[in-house]
Amino acid sequence: MTTATGVIVPTDTTERLKSLRTLMADPSHNIDAYIIPSEDAHQSEYIGNCDKRRAFISGFTGSFGSAVVTQDTAIMFTDGRYVLQARAQMDTNWELLRIGVGSTITMADHLSTLKPGSRIGVDPSLISYAEAKNIQNKIKKNNCELVPISTNLVDIMWADKPELPKDEIFFLKLEFSGIPLQEKLVQVREMIKKHGATGLVITGLDQIAWLFNLRGSDIDNNPLFYSYAIVTDDKVSLFVEKEKLTEEAIQNLEGVEIFPYADIFDHLKFLSKSSEGTKIITDSVCSWAIVDAIGTENIVEEYSPITVLKLTKNSTELDGMRNSHIRDGVASVKFYSWLERELVENNMSLKISESEAADKFLEFVMEQKNAVGKSFATISSVGPNAAVIHYSPTKGSDSLIDLNKIYLVDAGFQYLDGTTDMTRTWHFGTPTAWEKECYTRVLKGFIKIDDLVFPSGTTGYVLDPIARMSLWEAGIDFRHNTGHGVGSFLNVHEGPIGIGVRPYYHDFGLEAGMIITNEPGYYEDGNFGARIENVCIIVDKETPHNYGGTKYLTLESVSLCPIQAKLIMPSLMEPREMEWLNNYHKLVWEKLSPHLEKGSYEYEWLSRNTAPI
Repeated sequence: MTTATGVIVPTDTTERLKSLRTLMADPSHNIDAYIIPSEDAHQSEYIGNCDKRRAFISGFTGSFGSAVVTQDTAIMFTDGRYVLQARAQMDTNWELLRIGVGSTITMADHLSTLKPGSRIGVDPSLISYAEAKNIQNKIKKNNCELVPISTNLVDIMWADKPELPKDEIFFLKLEFSGIPLQEKLVQVREMIKKHGATGLVITGLDQIAWLFNLRGSDIDNNPLFYSYAIVTDDKVSLFVEKEKLTEEAIQNLEGVEIFPYADIFDHLKFLSKSSEGTKIITDSVCSWAIVDAIGTENIVEEYSPITVLKLTKNSTELDGMRNSHIRDGVASVKFYSWLERELVENNMSLKISESEAADKFLEFVMEQKNAVGKSFATISSVGPNAAVIHYSPTKGSDSLIDLNKIYLVDAGFQYLDGTTDMTRTWHFGTPTAWEKECYTRVLKGFIKIDDLVFPSGTTGYVLDPIARMSLWEAGIDFRHNTGHGVGSFLNVHEGPIGIGVRPYYHDFGLEAGMIITNEPGYYEDGNFGARIENVCIIVDKETPHNYGGTKYLTLESVSLCPIQAKLIMPSLMEPREMEWLNNYHKLVWEKLSPHLEKGSYEYEWLSRNTAPI
């Protein structure tokens, strides 16, 4: 919770931990440690309220992190994006350990240090089979045991736990999805055969939404719905509560068997025993419980064919992304011009809160054609809050926007024809020389990625250092990836592609038709933060030569909004970088100005902010 002055007060977890430890010691469980992951049964990054068990037990609400509780300790593992948030939200019962870049410890490493013979419990539906195996391999040297506990211990003590949502599931028309279910099934089944498998179990919610051309709203800001699916050579089964499906959705599921959501485990057990030689593809998001139902001898561990197929967008999806970003750009210009006018001309500095500004942004977005809502909680952050990478304001107790401080907004929205994610950093007063230098070095890295030409199949792992070079020259850096994949009216974070140093970014090379963000930044704790982000389509690049028959790629920025000139230190900019900036602003003007009333305040604001520098 937060106070009226915006100070975060950690949740008192004393009684919750006491109750959990009592359950752990109960003879029916008899465990020495208990893992509380942040994920749901589908390994989703963003989860429904009914699955926020880790937040309930710890008070930490960030989207990444796992908790381990013993009779004596409570430890939270998260990465650099959430360290400041976790420290602020957790009370003194908790210890925080940072994992990821710059850290040498993982949760599995820590579990291997527990006393010999320890029994470590976890809900097998909330941990991936891959992670369960990793933990088992780490702890066996200490003769410890990973124990599956099917009844979730946090659920037992969570008296007012929300129920599974019952929101409607609708059909996404072909004018937005581009390819019908039956054509997608042909592609999926071909890939199943290539892997020498007889079937595929689908547990990723975005995979199911993509395959069936369905969308829902079970999870805030994500058009997803709780479900499972199985595809074999002659059958396709969808496990979802049928009453949630609209009539149109049911009509477009011809040939699909529909079963209750919870029936997935019985069906998998039957499928694995029904015929000799059954081999079911399970991917990295399949839970330990799902694999146990199939039997480890019957699985083929591969990336889901759907993960691979939906990475490369079809022409309808690409057109939709371009068009939705024009409308998103119009809403952005209306918002930023409104905010500047309020702060500077109408003397509203220190009178508009971060959450009020975020709500106003959403108002402008919802005026646009095909707008559905947010794609994540808007990061509307002023001054020190902008240094918290995934900060989210709390209505009524957040900070007031001060024109004398940096203001960072990372906002994304869902449209029927696309998903957006854009960050801009502003200063409506007079920035310091240091703020301008940091911002300019971030911009230089941003431009280098956007302007880059690289061979087809290059991984984002290789590209990441390019975004950091100018920052490194000043001895500064940022603790997040440079970019992530983006879905088409799906998850704003779509793996497994990205620009960063996560190991799995090595697994997939970048190809034309994929969508990725470009978002370097810099964050100074307690002072300010700066980030610039565009969504980009990877496109073919014509080059004078094609050595060895190699195809080359570059990025096409589809996010459209001015980059503030006031924060730029011209002496640090190279001529080619200034040329890029002017060309980008020319594009923004050409794409957005026709959609604004000529002579209006937002029209003139856009004209000023896209003028050549």
